[in-house]
Amino acid sequence: MSPREAFSNREFPMTDADFVHIQKVAYKLSGIKLSEHKKDMIYGRLARRLRCLDVPTFSEYCLLISRPDSEELGDFVNAITTNLTAFFREKHHFEFLKDKLIPSLLETNKSKKRIRIWSAGCSTGEEAYSIAMVLSQFSELKTWDVKILATDLDSNVVARAKQAYYDADRVQKVPSFYSSCIKNSEDNKRCCIQKDIASLVTFKQLNLLHSWPMKGPFDIIFCRNVVIYFDAETQRRLFDRYASMLSATGHLFIGHSENLHNISTRFESLGRTIYRKLN
Repeated sequence: MSPREAFSNREFPMTDADFVHIQKVAYKLSGIKLSEHKKDMIYGRLARRLRCLDVPTFSEYCLLISRPDSEELGDFVNAITTNLTAFFREKHHFEFLKDKLIPSLLETNKSKKRIRIWSAGCSTGEEAYSIAMVLSQFSELKTWDVKILATDLDSNVVARAKQAYYDADRVQKVPSFYSSCIKNSEDNKRCCIQKDIASLVTFKQLNLLHSWPMKGPFDIIFCRNVVIYFDAETQRRLFDRYASMLSATGHLFIGHSENLHNISTRFESLGRTIYRKLN
């Protein structure tokens, strides 16, 4: 059976033209480039939307998401977004934050006593709360103005992140050093982030390709495993905007499969996907 026949014989027929249309709408709304090999994944995710809406074919669904005022567009973007994350993922980033970067900021920012960090593409919040746990270990910061902004395109994961509750197995990778930052439920099946930790983080829905309401400057930006879904030109524009939003000594953390080679000249590499802004 050919791939085309496989999709035509499924619960909801999806033609090549349907998938091309979905690709165009996804790119226009989010900058995400859906390659052909993701066709099966996209079918599975959007099939749930068709069932929910009682729409019989992908052709009709394509008409629905073609309208700029369609209420379905938000759910469409949420459906195609990948939200793989974990506490202290790529732990060397958090070790650098704890051992070098925060101590440096304590010195360079001591006159204003202010630190701003942005977790861009925060998913369900594990990255932002991991950052907050690191900051909580510095007693000097208790008298500082410290804030973490966490944003994501997917409104559903932002809503979940705000709750600060996680299944117990989700927090297993949190180093024991930070165990006091998490409170177990009575049945030990769920955990919550301690209020003083959670209070450092503000969650907002944000499309990185649209205008940014915040003014900055940020001392640190985490944008990890996000730009892999964008084409090179979109990446160039995004990293240029990040550079402009960072302070003169700002740092950028990106994902292990990403790099800025031939993408941006506004940063210098410190190794292991950690970059410092060039003046």
